Order: sequence, then structure tokens, then C-alpha cells
Amino acid sequence: MSQTVTPPQPNLERLRPNGGAAAIAPASSPLSDFLQETTALTKRLFIQLQRRPTTLIAGLIQPVMWLVLFGALFQNVPPGLFGGSANYGQFLGAGVMVFTAFGGALNAGLPVMFDREFGFLNRLLVAPLVSRFSIVAASAIFITTLSVLQTAVIIAMSAFLGAGFPGVGGLALVAAIILLLVVAVTAISLGLAFALPGHIELIAVIFVTNLPLLFASTALAPLSFMPRWLQWVASLNPLSYAIEPIRYVYNHADWSLGSVVMNAPFGDVTMGGALLVLAGFGVVALLGVRSLLSRSFA
Repeated sequence: MSQTVTPPQPNLERLRPNGGAAAIAPASSPLSDFLQETTALTKRLFIQLQRRPTTLIAGLIQPVMWLVLFGALFQNVPPGLFGGSANYGQFLGAGVMVFTAFGGALNAGLPVMFDREFGFLNRLLVAPLVSRFSIVAASAIFITTLSVLQTAVIIAMSAFLGAGFPGVGGLALVAAIILLLVVAVTAISLGLAFALPGHIELIAVIFVTNLPLLFASTALAPLSFMPRWLQWVASLNPLSYAIEPIRYVYNHADWSLGSVVMNAPFGDVTMGGALLVLAGFGVVALLGVRSLLSRSFA
């Protein structure tokens, strides 16, 4: 009579690490997965920039040309004509800084739009991502990094041209203002990338909004130079609330949150008030785009 032989069972306790009963692969948290996805997508954008560095080079050369050419154009203006600025180069530095960051953030939606048209975005949307907002976060990190690099170049060039140096506290304030502006405008640009039908329409929006917002702000001239109606427009322009605090920091070493940075037609605007306006602009932009992105991702 045959006898059934049972093979010996392996000692599972010996195969598990530390002799425990835990699973072989450690469970990852949603936060760590989100950070990993965001890091991978951000690295992809920097690889694209490395392969096509023309965008970065142009983004660094253009503000330097603005500073040199416009500074030379108005170098013979009477002293004191542009407020407390020592020269027009010092007056222009804040405007070039803010407008460069604004232009870069406004272009943030173009890579997403091209991914959408070429079909790569559809692959990301069907991938098992923990959160599809990692796509948005990667673009925001990429644009913010470029804006910080451009701002550093403008600050160095402005100091070389005689605009001075705002100090450590002033640099921290400048970085905070640029960050608030870039986050808000990047969110709007990414929302447009999902709302508009193609890149032609997005580029048209960028061209239509770029120059009007520049000339309807205090980037190139103070409010006192403008007609009354344009003073109201410039006082409602978010760019002015980023330009004037930076300009004040360059001209006043003893600045504070209660310092008056802009004499608007409706009243004086303090440093703290300008920061609150920028923060409110960012919150409104993020909340407005969030619902649009949620519908697009769905």
C-alpha cells in the first residue's frame, strides 16, 4: 500500500526579516507616493530644459537687456523725477524683476498644453497616480525655480549697474513677493492650459495680457506720471502690489509692514496691505483653478 509523503514546509518565520510577521514589502504612504510622483515629473521638466536650454538662456538675457537698454535710455532724467530712486536703473529693477517672473509664470501652461496635444498627458491621466495634482505641482516647482534663478540674476545685474543691494531682510521679502506672484499666475496659466482648446489660443492669451499689464502697472513709470484713469487701472493691477514693495525696500533700509509703498487714488497702500493683496490674489487664483482642474482630471 502506497504512502503519501508530504513535503516539508519552509520556515516562514526564518524567511521574514527580523523574524516578524510583517509583509515583505513595506507599505508606502500616500504622501511619500505623491512626493515621488512630483519629483519624477519635475525631473522630466528639467531634463527637457537641459536638452533645450534656449528657453533658460533667453529668460536670463532678456531682463538684463531691459535693465541695460532702458537704464541707458533714461539715464539723463533729472534727479528725483522717479521718486526716491537714485537713478532710473534702480527704479526699473523692481519692475523688470516682477515682470520677468510674471512672464515666466504665465508661460507655465505651455508645456502642459503641448503634453496634452501630443498625447503624453492622456498617458499620465490613465496612470495609477496617487494624485493627479502632482502634474500641477511639478509645473509649479519648475517655474518657481526658474523665476528664482532669473530674480537672482536681475538682483546681481541691478547691483552692478548701481541700484544697490536691499540687504538680507529685503532679499527675503523680495523672494516672498516673487513666490506669491509666481504661484498665483502659474495656477491661472495651468487652468488656461486645460480650459483652452489648443496652444494657439493659449499663446494668444499670453500675448494679449502681457504688454497691457506691463504698461498698466508701475513697472516703467510712477503713478504720478499717469493720467487719472490709468492711475486707477494701475492701482488695481496685482503687478503694482508686487513692484512697489520691492522698490521701497531698495530705497529705504528702515522699511516695515506699516510703511506706505504706494499712493493710490483711493488711499495709501502699506507694505503689509500690498502683501495681503498678493496673498489674496493667490488664494483666489488657486481656489478658482482647483475646481477647473478637478473637472479636467475627472
